[in-house]
Amino acid sequence: MKAKDVYVTGAGIVSAVGLGRQATLEALREGRSGVEPVRYLRTAHAGLPVGEVKYSNGEMREMLRIAPGEAMIRSSLLGILAVEEALRQYAPPGGRDETLRVALVSGITVGGMDQVEEMYDDFVGTDSKNDYIALIDCGACTEQIADYFGGFRMTSTIVTACSSSANAIMTGVDLLREDRADVVVAGGCECLSRYHVNGFNTLMILDRETCRPFDRYRAGINLGEGAGYLVLEPAESVARRGVQPLGKVSGYRNTCDAYHQTASSPEGLGAYLAMKGAVEEAGLVPDDIDYINAHGTGTPNNDLTEGLAIMRLFGERIPPVASVKAFTGHTTSAAGSLEAVLSLLALQHNFLPVNLNFREPIEEHAFVPVTDPSPGAPLRHILSNSFGFGGNSSAIVFSKI
Repeated sequence: MKAKDVYVTGAGIVSAVGLGRQATLEALREGRSGVEPVRYLRTAHAGLPVGEVKYSNGEMREMLRIAPGEAMIRSSLLGILAVEEALRQYAPPGGRDETLRVALVSGITVGGMDQVEEMYDDFVGTDSKNDYIALIDCGACTEQIADYFGGFRMTSTIVTACSSSANAIMTGVDLLREDRADVVVAGGCECLSRYHVNGFNTLMILDRETCRPFDRYRAGINLGEGAGYLVLEPAESVARRGVQPLGKVSGYRNTCDAYHQTASSPEGLGAYLAMKGAVEEAGLVPDDIDYINAHGTGTPNNDLTEGLAIMRLFGERIPPVASVKAFTGHTTSAAGSLEAVLSLLALQHNFLPVNLNFREPIEEHAFVPVTDPSPGAPLRHILSNSFGFGGNSSAIVFSKI
Protein backbone atom coordinates (compact mmCIF):
# COMPACT_ATOMS: atom_id res chain seq x y z
CA MET A 1 0.00 0.00 0.00
CA LYS A 2 1.22 3.46 -0.88
CA ALA A 3 1.66 6.02 1.89
CA LYS A 4 -0.89 8.37 0.33
CA ASP A 5 -3.51 5.77 -0.43
CA VAL A 6 -6.74 6.43 1.48
CA TYR A 7 -9.10 3.65 2.50
CA VAL A 8 -12.64 3.43 3.85
CA THR A 9 -12.80 1.56 7.16
CA GLY A 10 -16.29 2.50 8.30
CA ALA A 11 -19.58 3.44 6.66
CA GLY A 12 -22.98 4.51 7.94
CA ILE A 13 -26.21 5.29 6.14
CA VAL A 14 -29.85 6.20 6.69
CA SER A 15 -32.33 6.87 3.91
CA ALA A 16 -35.87 6.21 2.78
CA VAL A 17 -35.06 2.53 2.22
CA GLY A 18 -33.92 1.93 5.79
CA LEU A 19 -31.53 2.54 8.64
CA GLY A 20 -28.08 1.03 8.29
CA ARG A 21 -26.04 -0.83 5.70
CA GLN A 22 -27.87 -4.15 6.01
CA ALA A 23 -31.35 -2.69 5.51
CA THR A 24 -30.03 -0.66 2.58
CA LEU A 25 -28.41 -3.71 0.99
CA GLU A 26 -31.63 -5.71 1.27
CA ALA A 27 -33.70 -2.93 -0.34
CA LEU A 28 -31.27 -2.55 -3.24
CA ARG A 29 -31.18 -6.29 -3.90
CA GLU A 30 -34.96 -6.62 -3.68
CA GLY A 31 -35.54 -3.56 -5.91
CA ARG A 32 -37.63 -1.97 -3.14
CA SER A 33 -38.11 1.79 -3.37
CA GLY A 34 -38.54 4.00 -0.31
CA VAL A 35 -40.30 6.74 -2.27
CA GLU A 36 -43.85 7.21 -0.95
CA PRO A 37 -46.37 10.03 -0.34
CA VAL A 38 -45.36 12.57 2.32
CA ARG A 39 -45.81 11.23 5.84
CA TYR A 40 -43.88 13.41 8.31
CA LEU A 41 -43.33 16.79 6.63
CA ARG A 42 -46.15 19.30 7.15
CA THR A 43 -46.75 20.64 3.63
CA ALA A 44 -49.58 21.65 1.33
CA HIS A 45 -48.02 19.30 -1.25
CA ALA A 46 -48.83 16.17 0.73
CA GLY A 47 -49.56 14.12 -2.39
CA LEU A 48 -46.02 14.40 -3.74
CA PRO A 49 -43.87 11.27 -3.65
CA VAL A 50 -40.73 11.77 -1.55
CA GLY A 51 -37.96 9.67 -0.07
CA GLU A 52 -38.62 10.28 3.63
CA VAL A 53 -36.71 8.50 6.38
CA LYS A 54 -39.38 6.44 8.14
CA TYR A 55 -38.79 7.82 11.64
CA SER A 56 -40.19 10.88 13.35
CA ASN A 57 -37.88 13.31 15.11
CA GLY A 58 -39.17 12.00 18.42
CA GLU A 59 -38.38 8.41 17.50
CA MET A 60 -34.86 9.33 16.44
CA ARG A 61 -34.32 11.35 19.64
CA GLU A 62 -35.37 8.29 21.63
CA MET A 63 -32.97 6.02 19.70
CA LEU A 64 -30.13 8.45 20.37
CA ARG A 65 -31.15 9.27 23.98
CA ILE A 66 -31.45 12.98 23.23
CA ALA A 67 -33.75 14.81 25.63
CA PRO A 68 -37.03 16.11 24.12
CA GLY A 69 -36.28 19.67 25.25
CA GLU A 70 -32.82 19.89 23.65
CA ALA A 71 -32.78 22.05 20.52
CA MET A 72 -32.02 19.70 17.63
CA ILE A 73 -32.66 19.77 13.88
CA ARG A 74 -33.72 16.74 11.84
CA SER A 75 -30.59 16.79 9.66
CA SER A 76 -28.45 16.45 12.79
CA LEU A 77 -30.47 13.46 13.98
CA LEU A 78 -30.03 11.77 10.59
CA GLY A 79 -26.33 12.60 10.57
CA ILE A 80 -25.75 11.25 14.08
CA LEU A 81 -27.40 7.94 13.20
CA ALA A 82 -25.15 7.50 10.14
CA VAL A 83 -21.94 8.63 11.90
CA GLU A 84 -22.70 6.28 14.80
CA GLU A 85 -22.86 3.29 12.45
CA ALA A 86 -19.69 4.36 10.63
CA LEU A 87 -17.72 4.79 13.87
CA ARG A 88 -19.02 1.49 15.24
CA GLN A 89 -17.62 -0.29 12.19
CA TYR A 90 -14.35 1.65 12.33
CA ALA A 91 -13.72 0.76 15.97
CA PRO A 92 -16.01 -1.09 18.39
CA PRO A 93 -16.92 0.67 21.66
CA GLY A 94 -13.83 1.26 23.76
CA GLY A 95 -11.56 0.77 20.78
CA ARG A 96 -10.95 4.38 19.77
CA ASP A 97 -7.50 5.90 20.22
CA GLU A 98 -8.05 9.26 21.91
CA THR A 99 -4.63 10.54 20.84
CA LEU A 100 -5.56 10.54 17.15
CA ARG A 101 -6.37 13.73 15.30
CA VAL A 102 -9.90 12.91 14.13
CA ALA A 103 -11.68 15.37 11.84
CA LEU A 104 -15.33 15.66 10.87
CA VAL A 105 -16.13 17.06 7.41
CA SER A 106 -19.84 17.31 6.69
CA GLY A 107 -21.85 18.55 3.73
CA ILE A 108 -25.26 20.22 4.02
CA THR A 109 -27.03 23.13 2.34
CA VAL A 110 -30.39 23.87 3.96
CA GLY A 111 -29.18 23.70 7.57
CA GLY A 112 -31.90 24.01 10.22
CA MET A 113 -34.60 25.40 7.95
CA ASP A 114 -36.94 22.52 8.89
CA GLN A 115 -37.24 23.78 12.47
CA VAL A 116 -37.00 27.50 11.74
CA GLU A 117 -39.95 27.40 9.34
CA GLU A 118 -41.99 25.53 11.99
CA MET A 119 -41.15 28.02 14.73
CA TYR A 120 -41.35 31.32 12.87
CA ASP A 121 -44.44 32.47 14.78
CA ASP A 122 -42.69 31.76 18.10
CA PHE A 123 -39.70 33.85 17.02
CA VAL A 124 -41.95 36.75 16.12
CA GLY A 125 -44.34 36.57 19.04
CA THR A 126 -42.92 34.94 22.16
CA ASP A 127 -39.16 34.34 21.95
CA SER A 128 -39.88 30.85 23.29
CA LYS A 129 -37.81 28.97 20.71
CA ASN A 130 -34.81 31.22 20.29
CA ASP A 131 -32.41 28.31 20.77
CA TYR A 132 -33.30 27.27 17.23
CA ILE A 133 -32.37 30.56 15.56
CA ALA A 134 -28.65 29.78 15.49
CA LEU A 135 -29.33 26.31 14.12
CA ILE A 136 -30.32 27.65 10.71
CA ASP A 137 -26.61 28.08 10.01
CA CYS A 138 -25.24 25.10 8.07
CA GLY A 139 -22.23 24.78 10.36
CA ALA A 140 -24.53 24.31 13.35
CA CYS A 141 -25.52 20.87 12.07
CA THR A 142 -21.87 19.80 11.88
CA GLU A 143 -21.31 21.10 15.40
CA GLN A 144 -24.32 19.21 16.74
CA ILE A 145 -22.98 15.97 15.29
CA ALA A 146 -19.49 16.66 16.64
CA ASP A 147 -20.81 17.59 20.10
CA TYR A 148 -22.83 14.38 20.31
CA PHE A 149 -19.75 12.19 19.90
CA GLY A 150 -16.95 14.43 21.17
CA GLY A 151 -13.29 13.81 20.37
CA PHE A 152 -13.09 15.64 17.05
CA ARG A 153 -10.00 17.83 16.75
CA MET A 154 -11.47 19.84 13.87
CA THR A 155 -14.74 20.24 12.00
CA SER A 156 -15.53 21.67 8.60
CA THR A 157 -18.78 22.22 6.70
CA ILE A 158 -19.05 21.97 2.91
CA VAL A 159 -21.91 23.77 1.14
CA THR A 160 -22.03 23.14 -2.61
CA ALA A 161 -25.67 22.09 -3.05
CA CYS A 162 -26.10 18.52 -4.32
CA SER A 163 -22.36 17.85 -4.56
CA SER A 164 -21.75 18.88 -0.93
CA SER A 165 -21.13 15.49 0.65
CA ALA A 166 -19.08 14.22 -2.29
CA ASN A 167 -16.87 17.27 -1.85
CA ALA A 168 -16.73 16.55 1.88
CA ILE A 169 -15.24 13.12 1.08
CA MET A 170 -12.70 14.72 -1.25
CA THR A 171 -11.78 17.26 1.42
CA GLY A 172 -11.34 14.43 3.92
CA VAL A 173 -8.92 12.63 1.62
CA ASP A 174 -6.98 15.86 1.13
CA LEU A 175 -6.67 16.33 4.90
CA LEU A 176 -5.16 12.86 5.25
CA ARG A 177 -2.80 13.25 2.32
CA GLU A 178 -1.59 16.58 3.70
CA ASP A 179 -1.12 15.06 7.19
CA ARG A 180 -3.58 17.48 8.76
CA ALA A 181 -5.56 14.62 10.33
CA ASP A 182 -5.04 10.97 11.24
CA VAL A 183 -8.63 9.86 10.66
CA VAL A 184 -11.49 11.68 8.93
CA VAL A 185 -15.22 11.12 9.19
CA ALA A 186 -16.61 12.58 5.97
CA GLY A 187 -20.05 12.71 4.40
CA GLY A 188 -23.23 14.69 4.67
CA CYS A 189 -26.86 14.88 5.65
CA GLU A 190 -30.02 16.72 4.67
CA CYS A 191 -33.64 16.57 5.75
CA LEU A 192 -36.76 17.56 3.88
CA SER A 193 -38.35 20.91 4.59
CA ARG A 194 -41.08 23.06 3.12
CA TYR A 195 -38.29 25.30 1.85
CA HIS A 196 -37.00 22.32 -0.16
CA VAL A 197 -40.35 21.25 -1.52
CA ASN A 198 -41.63 24.73 -2.35
CA GLY A 199 -38.36 25.75 -3.96
CA PHE A 200 -38.09 22.74 -6.27
CA ASN A 201 -41.81 22.96 -6.99
CA THR A 202 -41.31 26.56 -8.11
CA LEU A 203 -38.55 25.37 -10.45
CA MET A 204 -41.17 22.97 -11.90
CA ILE A 205 -38.87 19.94 -11.71
CA LEU A 206 -40.77 17.72 -9.26
CA ASP A 207 -42.26 14.51 -10.63
CA ARG A 208 -45.81 13.80 -9.45
CA GLU A 209 -45.07 10.07 -9.81
CA THR A 210 -42.09 7.96 -8.75
CA CYS A 211 -39.17 9.33 -10.74
CA ARG A 212 -37.83 7.66 -13.88
CA PRO A 213 -34.12 8.45 -14.30
CA PHE A 214 -32.70 8.03 -17.83
CA ASP A 215 -36.13 7.31 -19.24
CA ARG A 216 -37.33 9.04 -22.39
CA TYR A 217 -40.45 10.23 -20.54
CA ARG A 218 -38.75 11.29 -17.31
CA ALA A 219 -40.52 14.20 -15.65
CA GLY A 220 -38.37 15.35 -12.75
CA ILE A 221 -37.15 14.79 -9.21
CA ASN A 222 -38.55 13.03 -6.16
CA LEU A 223 -36.96 14.82 -3.23
CA GLY A 224 -35.48 12.71 -0.47
CA GLU A 225 -33.61 12.94 2.82
CA GLY A 226 -30.94 10.98 4.61
CA ALA A 227 -27.28 10.81 5.60
CA GLY A 228 -24.16 8.92 4.67
CA TYR A 229 -20.70 9.03 6.28
CA LEU A 230 -17.41 7.27 5.66
CA VAL A 231 -14.45 6.80 7.99
CA LEU A 232 -11.30 7.49 5.98
CA GLU A 233 -7.82 6.29 6.98
CA PRO A 234 -4.42 6.48 5.31
CA ALA A 235 -2.65 3.29 4.27
CA GLU A 236 -0.18 3.27 7.14
CA SER A 237 -2.98 3.46 9.73
CA VAL A 238 -4.86 0.59 8.06
CA ALA A 239 -1.70 -1.52 8.03
CA ARG A 240 -0.89 -0.71 11.67
CA ARG A 241 -4.36 -1.65 12.89
CA GLY A 242 -4.53 -4.74 10.70
CA VAL A 243 -8.10 -4.03 9.58
CA GLN A 244 -9.76 -5.00 6.29
CA PRO A 245 -10.96 -1.86 4.46
CA LEU A 246 -14.34 -1.66 2.78
CA GLY A 247 -12.74 -0.08 -0.25
CA LYS A 248 -10.37 2.57 -1.47
CA VAL A 249 -10.90 6.16 -2.64
CA SER A 250 -8.85 5.83 -5.82
CA GLY A 251 -9.48 9.15 -7.52
CA TYR A 252 -11.71 12.20 -7.49
CA ARG A 253 -12.27 15.50 -9.22
CA ASN A 254 -14.43 18.58 -8.73
CA THR A 255 -15.15 20.98 -11.59
CA CYS A 256 -17.42 23.95 -12.18
CA ASP A 257 -18.47 24.97 -15.68
CA ALA A 258 -20.61 27.85 -14.26
CA TYR A 259 -22.91 27.54 -17.26
CA HIS A 260 -26.16 28.37 -15.46
CA GLN A 261 -27.57 28.79 -11.96
CA THR A 262 -29.44 25.48 -12.08
CA ALA A 263 -28.90 23.80 -15.47
CA SER A 264 -25.88 21.89 -16.73
CA SER A 265 -24.28 22.86 -20.05
CA PRO A 266 -25.89 21.27 -23.15
CA GLU A 267 -22.88 19.02 -23.76
CA GLY A 268 -22.32 18.19 -20.05
CA LEU A 269 -18.84 19.73 -19.96
CA GLY A 270 -18.55 19.87 -16.17
CA ALA A 271 -19.67 16.27 -15.78
CA TYR A 272 -17.24 15.11 -18.46
CA LEU A 273 -14.27 16.90 -16.90
CA ALA A 274 -15.11 15.63 -13.40
CA MET A 275 -15.39 12.01 -14.53
CA LYS A 276 -12.30 12.22 -16.72
CA GLY A 277 -10.25 13.77 -13.90
CA ALA A 278 -11.39 11.19 -11.33
CA VAL A 279 -10.53 8.26 -13.59
CA GLU A 280 -7.13 9.71 -14.47
CA GLU A 281 -6.23 10.46 -10.84
CA ALA A 282 -7.08 6.88 -9.99
CA GLY A 283 -4.44 5.78 -12.48
CA LEU A 284 -7.12 4.07 -14.56
CA VAL A 285 -8.50 4.30 -18.08
CA PRO A 286 -12.24 4.46 -18.87
CA ASP A 287 -12.33 0.73 -19.72
CA ASP A 288 -11.39 -0.04 -16.08
CA ILE A 289 -14.68 1.35 -14.74
CA ASP A 290 -17.17 -1.46 -14.10
CA TYR A 291 -20.24 0.58 -13.09
CA ILE A 292 -21.30 4.23 -13.06
CA ASN A 293 -23.46 5.35 -10.16
CA ALA A 294 -24.91 8.30 -12.07
CA HIS A 295 -26.27 11.48 -10.56
CA GLY A 296 -29.41 10.73 -12.60
CA THR A 297 -31.96 13.06 -11.02
CA GLY A 298 -34.75 12.24 -13.47
CA THR A 299 -34.89 15.77 -14.88
CA PRO A 300 -34.81 16.25 -18.67
CA ASN A 301 -31.67 18.41 -18.48
CA ASN A 302 -29.50 16.42 -16.07
CA ASP A 303 -30.10 12.97 -17.50
CA LEU A 304 -29.59 14.05 -21.09
CA THR A 305 -26.35 15.96 -20.46
CA GLU A 306 -24.90 13.43 -18.00
CA GLY A 307 -25.50 10.71 -20.57
CA LEU A 308 -23.82 12.76 -23.30
CA ALA A 309 -20.83 13.30 -21.01
CA ILE A 310 -20.63 9.55 -20.33
CA MET A 311 -20.74 8.82 -24.06
CA ARG A 312 -17.97 11.35 -24.70
CA LEU A 313 -15.66 9.82 -22.07
CA PHE A 314 -16.37 6.13 -22.60
CA GLY A 315 -16.98 6.06 -26.34
CA GLU A 316 -18.33 2.76 -27.65
CA ARG A 317 -17.52 0.83 -24.44
CA ILE A 318 -19.92 2.33 -21.92
CA PRO A 319 -20.03 0.42 -18.61
CA PRO A 320 -23.31 -0.33 -16.83
CA VAL A 321 -24.99 2.94 -15.81
CA ALA A 322 -27.78 3.49 -13.28
CA SER A 323 -29.25 6.06 -10.92
CA VAL A 324 -30.46 4.97 -7.48
CA LYS A 325 -32.66 8.02 -6.92
CA ALA A 326 -35.86 6.08 -7.54
CA PHE A 327 -34.89 4.09 -4.42
CA THR A 328 -34.02 6.98 -2.08
CA GLY A 329 -35.28 10.14 -3.72
CA HIS A 330 -32.80 12.89 -4.47
CA THR A 331 -31.24 13.54 -1.06
CA THR A 332 -29.62 16.77 -2.32
CA SER A 333 -26.57 17.56 -0.13
CA ALA A 334 -26.44 14.00 1.22
CA ALA A 335 -26.56 12.36 -2.22
CA GLY A 336 -22.81 12.07 -2.80
CA SER A 337 -21.94 10.34 0.47
CA LEU A 338 -25.13 8.31 0.69
CA GLU A 339 -24.41 6.95 -2.79
CA ALA A 340 -20.76 6.43 -1.84
CA VAL A 341 -22.00 3.92 0.75
CA LEU A 342 -24.20 2.29 -1.91
CA SER A 343 -21.19 2.05 -4.23
CA LEU A 344 -19.13 0.36 -1.52
CA LEU A 345 -21.94 -2.11 -0.84
CA ALA A 346 -22.04 -2.94 -4.55
CA LEU A 347 -18.28 -3.56 -4.57
CA GLN A 348 -18.38 -5.69 -1.43
CA HIS A 349 -21.33 -7.83 -2.50
CA ASN A 350 -20.68 -7.78 -6.26
CA PHE A 351 -24.02 -6.61 -7.59
CA LEU A 352 -25.29 -3.70 -9.68
CA PRO A 353 -27.82 -1.35 -8.08
CA VAL A 354 -30.46 -1.09 -10.79
CA ASN A 355 -32.24 1.85 -12.39
CA LEU A 356 -35.88 1.50 -11.28
CA ASN A 357 -38.84 2.50 -13.48
CA PHE A 358 -36.94 2.54 -16.76
CA ARG A 359 -39.09 1.91 -19.84
CA GLU A 360 -37.74 3.62 -22.96
CA PRO A 361 -34.26 4.95 -23.73
CA ILE A 362 -33.44 8.61 -24.28
CA GLU A 363 -33.19 9.11 -28.03
CA GLU A 364 -29.83 10.89 -27.91
CA HIS A 365 -28.20 8.19 -25.76
CA ALA A 366 -26.23 5.21 -27.05
CA PHE A 367 -26.92 3.17 -23.89
CA VAL A 368 -29.74 2.07 -21.64
CA PRO A 369 -29.50 2.04 -17.83
CA VAL A 370 -29.03 -1.13 -15.81
CA THR A 371 -32.12 -3.17 -14.95
CA ASP A 372 -30.35 -6.48 -14.17
CA PRO A 373 -28.38 -6.54 -10.88
CA SER A 374 -26.01 -9.29 -12.05
CA PRO A 375 -22.61 -7.99 -13.19
CA GLY A 376 -20.95 -9.60 -16.16
CA ALA A 377 -17.68 -9.85 -14.23
CA PRO A 378 -16.46 -9.13 -10.67
CA LEU A 379 -16.69 -5.43 -9.85
CA ARG A 380 -13.39 -3.64 -9.25
CA HIS A 381 -13.98 0.10 -9.78
CA ILE A 382 -17.15 2.20 -9.47
CA LEU A 383 -17.43 5.81 -10.62
CA SER A 384 -19.93 7.80 -8.54
CA ASN A 385 -21.24 11.18 -9.78
CA SER A 386 -22.75 14.08 -7.83
CA PHE A 387 -23.66 17.37 -9.51
CA GLY A 388 -24.86 20.58 -7.88
CA PHE A 389 -26.49 23.83 -8.91
CA GLY A 390 -24.15 26.42 -10.36
CA GLY A 391 -22.33 23.77 -12.43
CA ASN A 392 -20.52 22.23 -9.45
CA SER A 393 -19.71 18.69 -10.63
CA SER A 394 -17.94 15.99 -8.60
CA ALA A 395 -16.93 12.42 -9.37
CA ILE A 396 -15.24 9.82 -7.17
CA VAL A 397 -13.78 6.42 -8.05
CA PHE A 398 -14.19 3.74 -5.36
CA SER A 399 -12.15 0.57 -5.77
CA LYS A 400 -12.36 -2.91 -4.28
CA ILE A 401 -9.46 -4.15 -2.17
